[in-house]
Amino acid sequence: MTPERIVAAALELTARHGLDSWTLRQLAGAVDAYPAVIYHHVGDREAVVSAVVDRVIGMYPLPPEHLPWREWFRSLFGELRLVLTQYPGVARRLAVNGPNVNAATPTIDRGMRILLNAGFGHEAAAVYRFLSAVACQYISLEDERSRQTDLIARNSEAWSRSRDDAEWPGLAAMSASIHEVTSDPARAENYFKDEFDYAIERCLDGVERRLESLR
Repeated sequence: MTPERIVAAALELTARHGLDSWTLRQLAGAVDAYPAVIYHHVGDREAVVSAVVDRVIGMYPLPPEHLPWREWFRSLFGELRLVLTQYPGVARRLAVNGPNVNAATPTIDRGMRILLNAGFGHEAAAVYRFLSAVACQYISLEDERSRQTDLIARNSEAWSRSRDDAEWPGLAAMSASIHEVTSDPARAENYFKDEFDYAIERCLDGVERRLESLR
């Protein structure tokens, strides 16, 4: 029995059930040991969760430093989403608590240096936190919605019925938009990614305008 084996089993449970949906007893069963063994090698559930988050943070590749700042963050968050959506609940944990310093050091150091070199100056840290929070929150939202597909489908169907409502033109426009997505299998399949990409691009637009003001 090793800490690595325990964390690997916790990663598998997280991928199958979500970070908040497995117990220490289930983890002990997965490694064929008593819970006391988990405590001895890693610690309590919080310690195991922290180790899982650290391990996940190390899974995505960092974009190369030579990229322009906007392209660098677009690439980073694309890679981040691919990894975090495989481990539901980790994105929410990161959005609420932030990452462990040691695990996140390579990402934060490179991202901050890129922002500083771009000219964000004393606002670089605020920009980094803002963009990271938006990315993690959208991924967390995807985690939650992915587990409630039947409810989302019923709600989408209900909302799409108002697309011809002349009395409420704003509602009709929103309803038509929902119908366009739900009636197109390809768009429905890519809905979360498209929403995520749109949110990131609009945030980058705003940050770019701020950079122009700072200059």
